Amino acid sequence: MQFITPKPRVGIFIDTQNLYHSARDLLERTVNFETLLHTGADGRELVHAIAYTVEREGEATARPFIYKLSTLGFKVRRMNLTMHYVGDSGRPIYEGNWDMGMVADMVRLMDHLDIVVLGSGDGDFTDMVEVLQERGKRVEVLAFREHTAQKLIDAADRFIHLPDLPEALMPARRTKTDADTPESPEAE
Repeated sequence: MQFITPKPRVGIFIDTQNLYHSARDLLERTVNFETLLHTGADGRELVHAIAYTVEREGEATARPFIYKLSTLGFKVRRMNLTMHYVGDSGRPIYEGNWDMGMVADMVRLMDHLDIVVLGSGDGDFTDMVEVLQERGKRVEVLAFREHTAQKLIDAADRFIHLPDLPEALMPARRTKTDADTPESPEAE
């Protein structure tokens, strides 16, 4: 008698702003979210893949990005940036943070998952990682080591440094002047 072991059920939760800003600030690149989806699923049963985005109200530039995430298979959760004025200076502060929404989704879905893949380096998720592990879930973190809280790396069952993944980053955009230099493949 043979028993077929079911594939582990995985949920992927991607903090797009965290990864976008890390890739831009560290490497002047952008993240290939399709690669993240495939890496997170990795032959397992993908139950949910959710990408969390923040956009300025009325900003149309985010629409192609959100559409692309949707076509890849992500459920996209969107939040508008809100602006508050601080103190006597009247300095504007923009606020748009999905941390609590991501945690709420993880709690809602945890009974249906064996593995949680978190795409964020934000150390605020460490307590949730530990709660998931106490409930018998494996937690994997996909992020940039330089922008990931050490306590999150330490808590994760597996940490994947995105630049180590083939095709995790989109090729750097070339400027017109780059293409005109002899070293550039386009110039040959």
